[in-house]
Amino acid sequence: MTTREPDACSAPYRVRFDEAGPDGLLRTSVLLRYAQDLASYHSAARGFGRAWYAEQGITWLVRAAEVAVVAPVPVGSELVGTTRVVGWRRVWARRRTEFRRADGALVADVQIDWVLLDARGTPTRIPTEFDAVFGAPATTLTLGRVVLAEAPNEALTTTLTVRPQELDPMDHVNNAVYADWLEEAVIAAGGYDDVKSIPRVVRLDYARAAESGATVEVVTWREPDGSWSCRIADVAGADLLRARSEPMSDGPPPSPTP
Repeated sequence: MTTREPDACSAPYRVRFDEAGPDGLLRTSVLLRYAQDLASYHSAARGFGRAWYAEQGITWLVRAAEVAVVAPVPVGSELVGTTRVVGWRRVWARRRTEFRRADGALVADVQIDWVLLDARGTPTRIPTEFDAVFGAPATTLTLGRVVLAEAPNEALTTTLTVRPQELDPMDHVNNAVYADWLEEAVIAAGGYDDVKSIPRVVRLDYARAAESGATVEVVTWREPDGSWSCRIADVAGADLLRARSEPMSDGPPPSPTP
């Protein structure tokens, strides 16, 4: 039996001055923005642009993400991102996007789980016409999850208020913003070096979307193994995000198993 290869789409990215931190390196959140942009570009290039989705009354929502940073990416770097849908199941799909330098060296690997929603915000089946176009294989993958224990007494608790520039065209906080919130909280808790360590992996489990003007509570703590855990909740205590930032052994992450 021949295993088909998922359709791939590539695009160049140049790291701008405002996309890097004080250390001159690309922020984690920008990799999520690049991956989201490339997913949209891929879909539109294959005939499924925003107008098509509007006509169908459906939209994609990020449910989970994993960002592995395996090499420094300084300001001015020229990257090529390549994205593929590596698997889907009924109402959700996983995309894997690799970012490489001109010499082919991998600098980051981003995996995002997207859930397809109808006009009511209810998960809906992926259209059958996607199968022939994107070529995603049948998969036994499960949605990404981050399971957190109860925060210890010494955890740092801060609050944030959603600002207009953090909203996307769906009028809620963009998924990449949560990565900024996570790293801001880890730095405030004394983890600056951990946020900048390479290689590292950031795992994000999106429970609900924060809306315009909302106030959120961010609870952050260091685990015994040196990684960081973070829970972001609304004023009623309902989780919006569960996340972890972890050091990673050298080498690129393994390919997902369909």
